[in-house]
Amino acid sequence: MNNPEYLEKDFYAVLGVSKDASAADIKKAYRKLAQKHHPDANPGDTSAEERFKEVGRAYAVLSDPKKRAEYDEARRLLASGAFGGGFGGFPSGGGFGGGNRVRVEDLGGLGDLFGNLFGGGRQSQTAARRGRDVESEVTLGFEEAVHGATIPLQLRGPAPCHTCHGSGAKPGTLPRPCPTCNGRGTVTRDQGLFGLSSPCPTCQGRGSVIEDPCPTCNGRGSEIRMRELRVRIPSGVSDGATVRLKGQGEPGQAGAPAGDLIVKVRVTPHALFGRSGQDLTITVPVTFAEAALGTELKVPTLEGPVTLKVPAGTQNGRTFRVRGRGVHGTGRRGTGDLLVSLQVAVPEKLSRKERDLLREFASLSDSTPRNHLGIE
Repeated sequence: MNNPEYLEKDFYAVLGVSKDASAADIKKAYRKLAQKHHPDANPGDTSAEERFKEVGRAYAVLSDPKKRAEYDEARRLLASGAFGGGFGGFPSGGGFGGGNRVRVEDLGGLGDLFGNLFGGGRQSQTAARRGRDVESEVTLGFEEAVHGATIPLQLRGPAPCHTCHGSGAKPGTLPRPCPTCNGRGTVTRDQGLFGLSSPCPTCQGRGSVIEDPCPTCNGRGSEIRMRELRVRIPSGVSDGATVRLKGQGEPGQAGAPAGDLIVKVRVTPHALFGRSGQDLTITVPVTFAEAALGTELKVPTLEGPVTLKVPAGTQNGRTFRVRGRGVHGTGRRGTGDLLVSLQVAVPEKLSRKERDLLREFASLSDSTPRNHLGIE
C-alpha cells in the first residue's frame, strides 16, 4: 500500500454501497462480504484472503464518521486536481498546485488518514515496538478454580535490566540525541506527492543513541533472568480459560510498553462434582425403596450439605436443581446451581429374605413397565 495510487481505491465500490449509504447499510454490506470471503470459509484461497482484507480496510474507514468525512474530502480534492493532477497524475515532485512536496505529518487529521492508507502516518513513525506477550500455564484444584486463588508463578525470560532499569545506558550516564534524526526518531523519505516518515536507521526509532552502554545488558535495556509473580485467578475460571496480566510480558523496545502475560488455566477434576458452565453437577445413588416411596436426601455441596426432598415415584436419572449452590460468577455472570441426578442403585447381592419379599412384591403387580412395547 506504499503508493499514493491506493487513494484511488473506491471504498464504497469495495463494499458495494452508494456514497450516501447509511451506517447501517455499510455495516450490513461489510458483514455479508466478510462472511463470504473469510479465510475460514475459503481455506487456501489467497484471493479470498486479499479480498477479505480489502473489505476490512474499506469498512475501517467508512464505519468511522470522522475518517469517512476525511476520506470523502481527500478524494474530492484529488479528483479536482488540488494535489497536482487528480487520481491519474501524481507527479514525482507535485504538491498543492505549486510543485512542493507535502509531508503527511503536516496534514493534520487528513494526514493521519493518508498515512494509514500509504503505510505511514504518525502512529507508525517509530520503531519502538511493544514487548512480546509471554504465555504460561498453571494448574488449579477444582475448588480453587471455583472460589478463585492467588498463586506464585516463576518465569524465566527477558525482563528490564536490574542495573540500568531499562535505559540501556551505563549507570551515571545518559543517552544523547541521535545526530541523524535530531532526536525525532524518524526520517522523512520522498514518496512522490507525499513525504512519509520512517524509523531512523541510526537510532532505530529511539531518538537517542547510547555512547556508554550498560555493562549488564550491553545497551539492550533488558536481560534474561528469573522473576516471580503472584497471579490472581478470579473465581469461576474454567478449564482452558486464559487470564491476561497487562504489562507483565517482555519489555518493549525504545521505551515502548511491555507485553502481557497470558496464563492458561488447567483445572483438575473433582472426586464428586462435575461442571457445566456456572452449574455444578453431581450424581447421587438412591435405593429402590427411596425412589419409590420418596425420602429426604442429604446432598453434598461445596459449602456444606443440603437436604433434598425426593418425591415418591421418582424415576432413575431424574435431575433436581438446587438454586445458588453452583459457581459464583463475575461481572454479568450470576451464580450457578447444583444439578443433582439420582441413580437408582440395584443391589448386587440379596439375602434369602430380601429375595422372597421382592418376589412377593412382584406378584402383587399385574402391570409391567414394558406394556408400551406391545409384546406379550
